[in-house]
Amino acid sequence: MTPQQIETLIQAGLPGARATVASSDNVHFEATVVSPAFAGLRPLARHRLVYGAIGSAVGGDIHALAIQAFTPEEWQARGA
Repeated sequence: MTPQQIETLIQAGLPGARATVASSDNVHFEATVVSPAFAGLRPLARHRLVYGAIGSAVGGDIHALAIQAFTPEEWQARGA
């Protein structure tokens, strides 16, 4: 699985989300996801939403996924 494929899955599963995924080996991935769906949610709940969007690939094609999840307001406050 490629970073672009994971980005597509996340964005399809979380409408309105922006995802950036990186990997040096296409097994271990780092994702930054910005979505209004994260408003009012704690980090664990945000991660569950991202994992839900990816589906069965986690634990299969994706061995490890590090997630940074932000609301658009949080992302903007970071100056990104």
